[in-house]
Amino acid sequence: MKHRICMVSDFFFPNTGGVENHIFQLSQCLLQRGHKVIVVTHSYGDRVGVHYMANNLKAFSTMAHEALIHGRAMNLKTVFTDHSLFGFADISSILTNKLLSFTLADINHVVCVSHTSKENTVLRACLPPDIVSVIPNAVDSSVFMPDLSRRNPDRITIVVVSRLVYRKGMDLLAGVIPVICQRHDDVDFLIGGDGPKRIDIEEVRENYQLQDRVRMLGSLPHGNVKDVLNEGDIFLNTSLTEAFCMAIVEAAYCGLQVVSTKVGGVPEVLPEEFIILAEPSVKSLVEALEVAVARQREGSHVPAQQVYETMKGVYTWQNVAKRTEKIYSSIMEMPVLSLAERLERYNKLGPIAGKFFIIVAVVDLLLYWFFEWWQPRRNIAIVPDTNQPAYTDADMYNIHAPTGPKDPAELCQSESTEGSLYVQKLRPPVSRKGDR
Repeated sequence: MKHRICMVSDFFFPNTGGVENHIFQLSQCLLQRGHKVIVVTHSYGDRVGVHYMANNLKAFSTMAHEALIHGRAMNLKTVFTDHSLFGFADISSILTNKLLSFTLADINHVVCVSHTSKENTVLRACLPPDIVSVIPNAVDSSVFMPDLSRRNPDRITIVVVSRLVYRKGMDLLAGVIPVICQRHDDVDFLIGGDGPKRIDIEEVRENYQLQDRVRMLGSLPHGNVKDVLNEGDIFLNTSLTEAFCMAIVEAAYCGLQVVSTKVGGVPEVLPEEFIILAEPSVKSLVEALEVAVARQREGSHVPAQQVYETMKGVYTWQNVAKRTEKIYSSIMEMPVLSLAERLERYNKLGPIAGKFFIIVAVVDLLLYWFFEWWQPRRNIAIVPDTNQPAYTDADMYNIHAPTGPKDPAELCQSESTEGSLYVQKLRPPVSRKGDR
């Protein structure tokens, strides 16, 4: 069964980041499998090309939730993908969770990126677990691969690639750097990323005279991440909360030893022999890094190429697309809820909130009917089907894979149980909210 799929996301190109890459790659593989895909995202007018900080959008935008409400008013099947973990205690979390319980009250299916994320979403939105599936993110193995020629054999380099914000554990990193540098004269830090906590790392570098041993690269285009990772021997993740953490998967694909805080869905991501887990404290992270540094000196760590060969078939976009396609096909068999059934579900969300959500849903439906009368869908241009190849992985990341097939149809390579499968890259049309 072929589907017409509308992806709605707050984050998409020209912004770069994990969610943007997820939407882009999944759309390519779904297109290759014969489905029609469009992407709806924010419009930036004439300022396309300016990079906006994703965390500035994330805190305030409800675009995806609005799209779910509109979709149900149009009797469309809806699927929500959750990439984040949220708490339950503070005011912000309480309000966010209440909104989530409304937008997911009559959802057809929910996708989470880890089992920890699934538990979090089920509890936050009071969902039945059987409508929530776990589909992890993926990495393109033709882009992220070891390149030992970029490493300095005389030094041990610890790489950090992250947004420099509190949630990413930058306070922990600021405590770890001087301790490790004091204990090991041959260990350097390479930090890629930007954010409000950058000043704390800069202060540590100045106070401990570590300008030559702690390199700050600033904000990195995603296309440069692979090259930065391949300069390192050890990857350090200090996050305080993570639903999945793509960064440690990319680091493992490049053959680095991975040291990470044991939070959220991180323990599910890599095999035990490829990661050293630590509690989110300076002491525990220092101890874990000591183990990694010792292994690096002794050469007792798993070789980079062996890590790559083991991992490259685990997280593939083609596998993600297959599993996503099965969910889309299964929900097509579900009956469409009547308006009365939808309103009854909203009413159960609370004596005050429930009534408010009913009003929102009814107003949204009335607006849909009005716009259907005012601008009938027959007068709206339909996105045409497309079969031409678009961006290759090398185009997307603005780099060229050092090895592998040269044909554009072969650059999205993924391994499956049947053997190697080459996925033709197609470019989904993008509709930007606010476009005329």
